[in-house]
Order: sequence, then C-alpha cells, then structure tokens
Amino acid sequence: MDIRTKRVYETPAKADGLRILVDRVWPRGVKKEQAAVQHWMKSLAPSSDLRKWFGHDPNRWSEFQERYRRELDKTPDAVAEICRAAGEGTITLIYSARDDVHNNAVALREYLLKRCAHHRSTAGNDAGH
Repeated sequence: MDIRTKRVYETPAKADGLRILVDRVWPRGVKKEQAAVQHWMKSLAPSSDLRKWFGHDPNRWSEFQERYRRELDKTPDAVAEICRAAGEGTITLIYSARDDVHNNAVALREYLLKRCAHHRSTAGNDAGH
C-alpha cells in the first residue's frame, strides 16, 4: 500500500497516482487544473474548530493527532473509500500547509496506514465466509 503526501503547490507527477485533496478549504491561488486532484475529500479534513485550535503549532502536534484521529473515527465510510483506493494503487494526499511535517495530510497518512491494513485483514477474513 503506497500512501504519499504532497503539497498542492508542488508539480503533479504520474507517480502521484490518485491525487486526493484532504483540506476543508480550497488552497489559495491554485486553479483546479493546476492542482490536478481527482477527488476532494472534505470529510477527511480536520474540523474547522480543530484546525483553528492547532494553528500549525508544533507544540500542539501530538494533541492534534489524537483529536484528529477521534474525528476520523466518525467517518468510517470515507475511510473505507480511501482504503479501497489505496488497495488499488498509489494515492497521494494533497494539502496546502507550509509545514511538511506537522499537517493534517501527514496525520491522516499515519491513520490510514493503520486503518487500511486493518480493513484489508478483515476483508480477507470475510472473503472466506
């Protein structure tokens, strides 16, 4: 399973596979053609309240990740959809934050790597029944 992250301001590449924007708000100054995203999954973005509370403060990173995971736990359909896509090939989570280490796409990637592995193992178990 290949889940990557990339800033929307970086040049799209074929190696990105399926490009999914995971911000709640469209990135400033970026045209849709320029972003080259196939899906915009606002439901996987942190809530406005959580995003504002975090404010990209590295000191709040651990707490942000925990709160964000709790929000993501409430979106099982969207998580399952992105896990299916990840099972079919490379996906790249597109974000606009300046910080490449402390942003929602990085936190979402970590969450998905665990959840999608779980989805695959339970899907495999269901196939035999």
